[in-house]
Amino acid sequence: MSERFKVRRALLSVSDKDGLAEFAQRLASHGVELVSTGGSARTLKEAGLEVRDVADLTGYPEMMDGRVKTLHPAVHGGLLFRRDIESHRKDAERHDILPIDLVYINLYPFEATVASGADFETCIENIDIGGPAMLRAAAKNGDSVAVCTDAGDIGQALAEMDQHEGEVSRKLSRQLAAKTYARTAAYDAAISGWYAEQLEETTPDWAGFGGRLAQSLRYGENPHQSAAFYTTGSKRPGVANARQVQGKELSYNNINDTDAAFELIGELGEETPAVAIIKHANPCGVAMGDSPIEAYRAALECDSTSAFGGIVALNRLLDEETAEEITKIFTEVVIAPGADEGAMAVFAKKKNLRLLLTNGIPDPTTPGRVLKSVAGGLLVQDRDFGRVSEDDLRVVTEKAPTEQELKDLIFAWRVAKHVKSNTIVYAKDQATVGIGAGQMSRIDSARIAARKAEDAAEVAGWDEPKTKGCVAASDAFFPFADGLLQAASAGATAVIQPGGSIRDDEVIKAADEAGIAMVFTGMRHFRH
Repeated sequence: MSERFKVRRALLSVSDKDGLAEFAQRLASHGVELVSTGGSARTLKEAGLEVRDVADLTGYPEMMDGRVKTLHPAVHGGLLFRRDIESHRKDAERHDILPIDLVYINLYPFEATVASGADFETCIENIDIGGPAMLRAAAKNGDSVAVCTDAGDIGQALAEMDQHEGEVSRKLSRQLAAKTYARTAAYDAAISGWYAEQLEETTPDWAGFGGRLAQSLRYGENPHQSAAFYTTGSKRPGVANARQVQGKELSYNNINDTDAAFELIGELGEETPAVAIIKHANPCGVAMGDSPIEAYRAALECDSTSAFGGIVALNRLLDEETAEEITKIFTEVVIAPGADEGAMAVFAKKKNLRLLLTNGIPDPTTPGRVLKSVAGGLLVQDRDFGRVSEDDLRVVTEKAPTEQELKDLIFAWRVAKHVKSNTIVYAKDQATVGIGAGQMSRIDSARIAARKAEDAAEVAGWDEPKTKGCVAASDAFFPFADGLLQAASAGATAVIQPGGSIRDDEVIKAADEAGIAMVFTGMRHFRH
């Protein structure tokens, strides 16, 4: 078997017809016979190209509103028969089956239809049947058929044909075949996932997950790890759908941290300007304020040391004044719904700083799925879209929180949801003043958060840390009173926690003796 094969006949049947006529013209220039269907055939004929309708090949017209047109031996035989096997050649001759050497098929836009919010029937009608069948058939015979699922694929095939007198290499055709199976797998995964959602099946017997390569990354978390970034087609505002205005290519860690930052910002809504500064997927400072610059300064005060080289997320348009403030220290990435011309001019002076604009913030209440790989399998769960309001809180101490404390408690609770467990967050005046993250014991998190506040006070030259008169949030219940007492000794006057420990009575008693208020949420926010 030679390393290349001649393309003499091509089947073109695409949903997205952008560039179709140009591709077909290039194929025709190599003497390739063009076979097409429906709207694709009309597009080619309107461009003045000679096209053979697939109905001429099959002897059957399109029927059932186009649902049936290519599911026929004349098509699939032309794709599947092995040119190097005599019995296959004889069968093809006996049944007048013509070889098809190249297919260009991009599938019905099912994923885009679902993302648009279309109704059930519309989504069903955008499930492609003939397309995936032809692609899989062509890919199975990848040593004889160049199978193209997008414009980039046919561009590659045409480049080789231009260079080698109408021939395509088997190396390329096998690469295209491998890509085809990944594409059809992702397509079927999108359909099965959507159907499961319609049926409200959270744990179907079989689950498929797919994505499209958005970026090959230089490396993963560490230089010895290879990595890539795939997108799923979701329109949720965030790093996957952001427009990168400037800066270096995003790294694996950049993408991971930026996602963490923007999801946290989504938690705080759009009503009040808010800023989150993230390092290693944990917030080192979060604040709300009367303006973006006020929120940024308050967030930075929480831990200005850790903020160096971090990610900054905003829930509002980035303005010039705030941009000037952000560029006073080294920052890896800034992500925001938008930026004015002044802000972009400021950032343009920092060419390596990455600026991402999203045209919106994520809705923290929108359901979604989160995947994590383990040896031999995948853990799949709902995104943590649980939220509590003041009406959900249960005061369990003799002392009730003040109106300002309640406001700060809700703020601290929403931040704690986005900090690695075990988590303690101290907050005051809608700003974090100390964060303890990812510790094996809750009391250690409480101590670290207090120490962070002391360090911040020393850096800023304050007389005392801002934890004096703060509130504290714990992402899960206090198993013992020691963690709560540590928060009280740091200066907390009110505490928010889920409750549910067998020692709740002991913890409540300790809070009463310390003279602090405590509320239970009935909901925890582990984040591993």
